[in-house]
Amino acid sequence: MRNLPCPQCDIHRFHVKNQEGKFLVVTVNENYEVVAVHAEESTDGYDLSIIYCLGCSWQGSPKSLRAGRHRH
Repeated sequence: MRNLPCPQCDIHRFHVKNQEGKFLVVTVNENYEVVAVHAEESTDGYDLSIIYCLGCSWQGSPKSLRAGRHRH
């Protein structure tokens, strides 16, 4: 399954935040599911409604990523 890219800079890595301000690095798959990059980490307790790009200033909802934008 492919990861969706940032609509602004085309990288595939984002982060999410929890109430304590901690960050977790994630990707978003073609089903718009937010998945932790490291399998041993959990997204429990993190706000998955807003993702923040690691490569630029873009932020938005996982649904705002377009599945057709990824490059081969």
